[in-house]
Amino acid sequence: MRLKTLAFLLLLAACGGGGAPQGGGGATVSSQGGGGDPRVAKALFAAVDLPSPGPSSPIGGYSRGCQAGAVQLPETGPTWQAMRLSRNRNWGQPVLVDFLQDLSRQAAQLPGWDGIYVGDMSQPRGGPMPAGHASHQTGLDADVWMRPAGDLGLSRAAREEVSSIDYQRAGGAYVNESWTPAHEALIRAAASDPRVARIFVFAGAKVEMCRNATGDRSWLRKVRPWGGHNTHFHVRLDCPPGALDCVEQDPVPAGDGCAEAEAWVANLLSPSPAEPAAEPAEPAEPAEPRRDLTMDDLPAQCAAVLATP
Repeated sequence: MRLKTLAFLLLLAACGGGGAPQGGGGATVSSQGGGGDPRVAKALFAAVDLPSPGPSSPIGGYSRGCQAGAVQLPETGPTWQAMRLSRNRNWGQPVLVDFLQDLSRQAAQLPGWDGIYVGDMSQPRGGPMPAGHASHQTGLDADVWMRPAGDLGLSRAAREEVSSIDYQRAGGAYVNESWTPAHEALIRAAASDPRVARIFVFAGAKVEMCRNATGDRSWLRKVRPWGGHNTHFHVRLDCPPGALDCVEQDPVPAGDGCAEAEAWVANLLSPSPAEPAAEPAEPAEPAEPRRDLTMDDLPAQCAAVLATP
């Protein structure tokens, strides 16, 4: 743990740092620290290099929470590599690490894929990040690159330089020539996993999958259109069983969501001059708050997670 982190923790202890961990279900988890702590949370969480000890637990909501007892996705495995290691964001709850390893093995069975490249998961103790995401705070979100992992021997330096591939055309209304049936198969495999709550991808990809899907189409319901997800798809897991302090997102709307994706694409192609493009009811990345989240905006348990040596 960095020296500046220790200084933060000493300051936190001096300030009282909020409350101790509390029990209770998602409906009773403290939605705010309540300790009058005005410090900007993203600076504190980004300064910590290692997870808190003790049992694993996602705390709070996907865009206003933290995680205890995180585990690290190994930098390299037989069918995956974690990317952008300098960010130290390859941490998550055990269920997320297990899911990504399972998905990587499925990817390795697809033509042209040896596995997956994994982008951002969460910071060691979750919480708000300095940049890049409003969610990914509880160790239950991960970005999976849509670039096929054809080289699983990338060096640390190469993983800072190599980028994914843009698969959208016409601003996200369509997929481009780089899109393949294997991409659809991988997203279908992820969406079919019972641990998954939602998958976010650009609207044109959702429409393409809707048009090509045969047989059981129930998996399409979890695939939600969202801008900015044209080089990766964002996987969000449900709160795991027994995670009493984890706050679920609202249930996915009924139906396969294909009509909504078609409407999104139509608006991309011919946007209304009077109204902005429609957005889905459940955002993948909630809009950045008008101000930075403070420790007092997070569940009270997060102060204790942050302060634990």
